[in-house]
Amino acid sequence: MRLVHHPVLCNYYVTYRCNAKCSFCDIWEKPSPYVTLEQVEQNLLHLKKLGVNVIDFTGGEPLLHREIDKFLALAHELGFITTLTTNGLLYPKWAERLKGKVDMLHFSLDSSEKEQHDKGRGVACFDFVMQSIEIARKLGEHPDIIFTVFRENLDQLEKIYREIILPNKLLLIINPAFAYNEVASGDALTSEELTFLSEFGKRKYVYLNDGFIALRRDGGNHINNPVCKAASTTLVISPENELVLPCYHLGEKKFPISGNLYALYNSKEVKQLIALEGRLPQCEGCTINCYMQPSFAVEMNKYFWKALPSTLKYNYYKGTWKRLLKN
Repeated sequence: MRLVHHPVLCNYYVTYRCNAKCSFCDIWEKPSPYVTLEQVEQNLLHLKKLGVNVIDFTGGEPLLHREIDKFLALAHELGFITTLTTNGLLYPKWAERLKGKVDMLHFSLDSSEKEQHDKGRGVACFDFVMQSIEIARKLGEHPDIIFTVFRENLDQLEKIYREIILPNKLLLIINPAFAYNEVASGDALTSEELTFLSEFGKRKYVYLNDGFIALRRDGGNHINNPVCKAASTTLVISPENELVLPCYHLGEKKFPISGNLYALYNSKEVKQLIALEGRLPQCEGCTINCYMQPSFAVEMNKYFWKALPSTLKYNYYKGTWKRLLKN
């Protein structure tokens, strides 16, 4: 049963450029412009009209954009919940200007060991993450640590939790790695490893969407009975100011926004593509977290119930439910 019939999230790619070269990502390889303030302002008004609640300013590395603080401030003023994930390299430079503008601030950290983390990210950024945590806490911010889980770093969860999360009273977001296109993410987690993650997710200050675990056990999205609602729950806007459908990772078609996102989203051609969400051949077996999370939230099925406890837990810790109520 569908509970929400409008998009709830916008993944707003302010640039594809990045100052890291993560082994499990290919975004940084793409040439890219930067979005403009005029485009963002116009699109945010239309996103509000469409019913979107959350704006994820993403990339690439979003802090490479020289006006990212203005984007966040504008979104916040319009009542959106804002989220931003960074590798930490530029956060110390931006911290003062970002203060109070990011509801869900995520620092990427995949190991408690500097060498292992930096190797996976392709640059020396471990020390910057540690510095960013210290600066954010001094400013009264409450960042999360987003931990991308592979088989080879599974043993790092306990160390991250004991050495970084608990002493700093941060939230640990467990993000199971996923493969897409030609980007490999290593061997799939075993049933025992998925059980370990599920149990770990029950700890204090830890967030793991158990819907992710259930979906992996079920072999991912199936095109004959799709759980993915990517195109109808999530708007993807590219640095070229295009609407990307059905999702960023497939990018089957890109539509120039041309100043009227609302009309474009409600156009016949876009609606036809939305109707194919989760049903395209490439959608078979998909487990991409950033599209499954909103998919689980809008339709009452087993994944909805699996995801609900962790969603309530996260919103309770972060207090984002207060901003949702205002909207």
